Amino acid sequence: MIVLEQVSKTFGAGTGAVHALHPTDLRIDAGEVVGLLGFSGAGKSTLLRLINRLEAPSGGRVLLQGQDITGLGDADLRQVRQRVGMIFQQFNLLSSRTALQNVMFGLEVSGRSGDEVRSRALQALADVGLSDKAEAYPAQLSGGQKQRVAIARALATEPSILLCDEATSALDPHTALSILRLLKSLKERRGMTLVIVTHDIKVASYLCDRAIVLEKGRVVDRIDMRAPQPASLLGKFFFETAKGWTDQTVLPQEDA
Repeated sequence: MIVLEQVSKTFGAGTGAVHALHPTDLRIDAGEVVGLLGFSGAGKSTLLRLINRLEAPSGGRVLLQGQDITGLGDADLRQVRQRVGMIFQQFNLLSSRTALQNVMFGLEVSGRSGDEVRSRALQALADVGLSDKAEAYPAQLSGGQKQRVAIARALATEPSILLCDEATSALDPHTALSILRLLKSLKERRGMTLVIVTHDIKVASYLCDRAIVLEKGRVVDRIDMRAPQPASLLGKFFFETAKGWTDQTVLPQEDA
């Protein structure tokens, strides 16, 4: 479903260049849920944005469903992105639009119009359990409800891939778990492929088949979450975190 071949990303040039992602290979199969795990600045969000070409790679190739999207122009990219939904930490809802209108907006910018837009938006809200909030504005919704609207907006175009950038980190634990359960249910019902950026091992443990651990723009571990055996110090630290920190917890070194 998703293949990255020696994909890299550098911001700036010369002595001021920042290597956000060093050459990386990654393969994600259809229906798989993969977590991108790491500290802030590790390159997780950059890698995620390279998958749907919100960021252009500095090197390497990105393939979605066998199609090389690395060099596509804007018009072709818009077509590709209809297959890729994305949800963010900050919801990114339009405050002047109702929940229904926010979901409809995602369909309108993808080129759809007429009765199809409204009917698909209503169905997407029903899928996330918010049919009764269709006419509510974002200011009238809780954080969890706002994120459900954002998920409905992403789902309305019926993507085969859903990218989640810290989708639960701004939510309290109760609401975060309800969103994770929703994502798991949607994945099982729709058979979508999910890629999830997180710094929370609990998210990866609950939802993901695999975790890709990044540190300073490099993949340092690839962990099967069904039988986790982290090989890196950072991977081990994340699993230690899940059990709770103690005075004996080993901190990964910044220059490791």
